[in-house]
Order: sequence, then C-alpha cells, then structure tokens
Amino acid sequence: MKNRYFIMAAAVTASALLQAFAMNVFLEPVQLLPSGFTGIAALLSKIAGAAGFAFTTSMGMVLLNIPVALFCYRHIGKKFVLFSMAQVVLASLFLRVIKSDPLFDDVLLNICFGGFLYGLAVSVALKGNASTAGMDFIALYVSNRMGKSIWQYVFVFNCGLLCVFGILFGWEHAGYSILYQFIATRTIDSFYHRFKRVTLQITTQKADEVVREYVGTCRHGISVVEGHGGYSGKKMSLLHTVVSTYEVHDILLRLKAIDPAVIVNVLPTESFVGSFYQKPLD
Repeated sequence: MKNRYFIMAAAVTASALLQAFAMNVFLEPVQLLPSGFTGIAALLSKIAGAAGFAFTTSMGMVLLNIPVALFCYRHIGKKFVLFSMAQVVLASLFLRVIKSDPLFDDVLLNICFGGFLYGLAVSVALKGNASTAGMDFIALYVSNRMGKSIWQYVFVFNCGLLCVFGILFGWEHAGYSILYQFIATRTIDSFYHRFKRVTLQITTQKADEVVREYVGTCRHGISVVEGHGGYSGKKMSLLHTVVSTYEVHDILLRLKAIDPAVIVNVLPTESFVGSFYQKPLD
C-alpha cells in the first residue's frame, strides 16, 4: 500500500510539472488555450483581464474543480479525487514558479510539443490512478458507467470552448488551439488504455490450477475447452477470457507462476457484448 501511494504521489507531481511546463513554455507564448477546466480558467482570466479585473488561471483551476470534485468524491473514489485535487493544486503552484523563455519561435513547433507534453501530463496522472481533474473527472465517470473511453467527446467539448475563444479573441489562435487539442487528445488515447479490452487465448496442461488462480484473483469469466496438442499429442486445455489491457501484465505473471510452459495469445477485442467487470479507480 505504501508503494502504491508513493507511485500515485510521484505520478501526480510529475504530471503537474509537465502540465505547468507545457502551458508556460509552449502554450502561453503563442496565446494558445489549454483544454478542459484549465482552458475555461484561462479563458475567464483573459476575459477578466480585458474587463480590468484580476482573476488568475491558477485560481480558476482550483475554484472550478471544487464542485466536480465533491460529486466525484462520492461516485468515483475518495483517494482518486484527493490525489487528483493534489495534482490541480501542484499544477497551479508550478504555473507561478516555472518561468522560462520560449524554446521555439515557430507556432507549429509550439503546438506539436505543447500538445504532446500536455497529453502526456494527463496520461501520467491517469496511469498513476489519479487525474488532472476537471474534464478528466467527467470523462472517467462517464467512461466507468459506459465501459468505454469517451476522449473523442471531450475533444468535441474543447472545440466548442475554443469557438467561444475564437469569437472573443480571434479565430487564428482558436484554430491553432484546436490543432493543439487534437494532438493532446491523441496522445492521451495512445498512452491510456484502461477501457480497451483484449482477448486471452491460454493453452495449458494445468487447466484446473490456472482456472483456480485466475478466478480467485480476477472477477472475469473464463471458458475451458478440452483438446490435445497437434504436435505433442498430449492432453491440452484452451482457455478463453476477455480482460482490460491494464490487467494483462499481472495476469501473465500469475499464469507463468502456475504453469511456466503456458502459452498465451493476446488478441485485440474490437467489440464486446455482455457484462464485464470494470475494476474501480480507487
């Protein structure tokens, strides 16, 4: 448990650093708008500044996330929400601390690197069983209920937000921001696979032991077909199950411990119909 908390804390800190670095070094110099609630906070900061009021992006990040955090505290998980809010607080602090000259003068280079690093920051937090809060809270809540990723819908929401940005501050920067959002969303989708599923085809001579271990540690069903090896002629069992990609590594380690000679074929699952146990985030 201590190791788990350490990993979560390290992931949250690294995510906050990457997020603040991407915003201050790549996004702010070319006047791009970040995604989600951070983008709303930045937009409110620009509107307040134009109206002569003081409202910082870091302040908005914290205030906007509090209502959603209270909702998700009950419906997603306490530790998950607490570590996610810690990420928001750290990111808002790092935004004030990290100061650096722009690395590139070219807008497209800033978009590509900024979008990738921002998406990587979100992915690091998600892999550490936390998030960058805001739209991540909503996306994960809906994804848990639906059993599939909805990052493409988050991208559509961000594009709508950027249209407001374009109306108020000009369409050129809004267009660049949409391109940046696309890169960030694709980065998250490439690194975060919690809701993607794979099929495991397991060939073993120790079916009873493997099934007992699998059923005892996983909450997924498994089918057993008896047969024999075409080459060896020995009695074999073919096991079939569908799991989340996040579970594959641990399952393979357990299977190898039971049967060192086990053969496992991992196949992508494009569509799945039926009940499927989704491990809680907490």
